[in-house]
This record gives sequence, structure tokens and C-alpha cells, in this order.
Amino acid sequence: MDYKRKKYKKLPAISTASLPDIVFILLFFFMTVTTIKDSPLLVDNELPMADQINKLDKKDRVVDIYVGKPAQELATVFGAEPKIQLDDRLAKVSDVAPYVLSQLAQKPEELRNLITVSLKVDKKVKLGIVSDIKEELRSINVLKVNYTTYEGDAVNEVY
Repeated sequence: MDYKRKKYKKLPAISTASLPDIVFILLFFFMTVTTIKDSPLLVDNELPMADQINKLDKKDRVVDIYVGKPAQELATVFGAEPKIQLDDRLAKVSDVAPYVLSQLAQKPEELRNLITVSLKVDKKVKLGIVSDIKEELRSINVLKVNYTTYEGDAVNEVY
């Protein structure tokens, strides 16, 4: 009988010639998909918690308005009363309507009816300023308003 010894063949090495191409494709993908926050936060903005939340899917259909006390470095100039931040400036309630209208004008025509105003209100802010902002939005017929929160137990403030 003739028994032959099996020779175990080694697997060939994996070619790394296409590795740089894959790395650059991933780099370009993340560069095009990632958005950069372009305006610094000028107000303290500790959001409240809620247990019944929905996520906004389309970020291009959202206009953000921040409300809170001015940050510590700005508190000496603007005081401790809650302020409204529109893009990169602090504003009054009367500036909200022109700002939202200018943001709507920058959006494509087919998206203007789908725009949602997202109020990012500090949890220590009184309801009066929020009510004033909502009145301004009603005056220009912008009725889709969202309140941004963290997910958690609203009663016990547990994440």
C-alpha cells in the first residue's frame, strides 16, 4: 500500500494593495456625511428629561432656537435673565419671527411647509419667555414646534 503524506499548504497572504483605496473611500464618506456645529452655545442649556419622546429624522427641516441664561462669561454683560440665542447671537423675542422667516427663505420651496422649529429650552427657564416665543411663531403661521429633551424619567430625573 502506498500511503502518501498529506502536505498542508499554507494560505496565501492577503493582498493589501487595495487597503489605501478603502481607507480613502471611508474617509471621504465620513467627511461628506458628518455635520459640523458652526455656532457656539452662548446660553446655558441643560435640557429637561421626558419619557415619551420621538426623534426628529430630518435635520435639514429643523430650525433651532436656544433659550437659557447667558453663559458665565456673558452674564456680566447681559445679566442673569434668560435670553434667546438665534444662530450665534443673543436676541429679543421680537427678533424670533424675522429670524424664522429668513431661515424659511433659505430652504427649498418644497420643504418650507415641513419645517419644524425646535425649542431647546433650559429646564430652569420660566414658561413666560417660551409662551412669548410661541406667540411670535403663531403670528407668522409657523405652528410645528418641537421641545427638545433628554430621554429619562422626568419625575425622578434618572437617565
